[in-house]
Amino acid sequence: MGRLGKKEFFPLESGTVLSCAAAAFLKTNFFSTVAVAHPAGELAATKKAFFANADNADFSGKVIFVQGGNSRQESVLFALRSIKKNCKKNEMPQEVLIHDGARPFVSSDLVRKTLAAARKFGAAVPALEPVETQKEIDSKKKIVRHLRRKNLAAVQTPQGFNFEKILEFHERAKKDSLECTDDTEIWDTYAEEKTRVILGESANVKITYPKDIMKSSETESRIGLGYDVHRLVEGRSLILGGVKIPFEKGELGHSDGDALLHAITDAILGASALGDIGSYFPDTDEKWRDADSKKLLSFAWNNVRNSGWRLVNLDCVIKMQKPKFIPHREKVRNTIAKILGVPKENVFVKAKTAEGLGDVGRGDAVECQAICLLKRSVC
Repeated sequence: MGRLGKKEFFPLESGTVLSCAAAAFLKTNFFSTVAVAHPAGELAATKKAFFANADNADFSGKVIFVQGGNSRQESVLFALRSIKKNCKKNEMPQEVLIHDGARPFVSSDLVRKTLAAARKFGAAVPALEPVETQKEIDSKKKIVRHLRRKNLAAVQTPQGFNFEKILEFHERAKKDSLECTDDTEIWDTYAEEKTRVILGESANVKITYPKDIMKSSETESRIGLGYDVHRLVEGRSLILGGVKIPFEKGELGHSDGDALLHAITDAILGASALGDIGSYFPDTDEKWRDADSKKLLSFAWNNVRNSGWRLVNLDCVIKMQKPKFIPHREKVRNTIAKILGVPKENVFVKAKTAEGLGDVGRGDAVECQAICLLKRSVC
């Protein structure tokens, strides 16, 4: 980055490089302690950068800031020691994930997968097969060996390990004056079982050049369309957008029949290409009978958000002959916004009649449409 300054402190859309690098971990609620290694004299700047994302301040565990060393390896060792020092013996973590503060685009999904693999195998690292053909060269820049891409892996972080063992191996490496470029090399030097490789993410790039920061403003956007229709019958509650609306009829459905939330659920799942409401909550499963559609939407949205997406806006149309929807609109908007964790201004709902035409016009059905814009989040 040259003279531009410390890249971890650079601003991104939702905070800083460092705060976004941490956010994917904190969102999972899997971690009791976070240790942040910082340069000498940069404690205040590091704290400011870490908490630039307001959500990070809600982390219920310990956040430890420890001065780093003269190398990445030494900084990791100091951070591991600080965790051990600040945890009671019966609270010592079983696993630890070690992540570069300059990788802000990591997803919570990759965090979960790496943690699961580390628990199963003792050590795990995400990696991708190199795109370019790789060659080994000598000091004279001559090719001395032609490498096979299928046997190579470009590793990323987080790198996951059994906590006690990786701390022990780091201590041994320091004693042996062994210098390694990453933690998997230290593990594989001393462990009987080698590090297991899992599939990484192409978006999980490390900020290296100024252009990498600029790319963060060119995030991917996707549009999703959702639709649902339910017959209106006596003896059922009319529920739209999570709000019960007084009427003599209600939606007939396997769940509570909330056609608006069903359309919204389909829209966000479709935009993220994670599925549809039928694949998540099939009407052949008794588990979802009379289910609260607010909980269904919340579950689906958590999956979408953890895959790196955030909601830009949501626009909906309710088509029903009666009752009048407008008196309930603001409550519905507030409810939807609360489920999705966005400002009410990001959600709008319109209502139309069918001018007496068809099932909707006869008062026998309600139709709902939803369209959303999702943006790949950098935090």
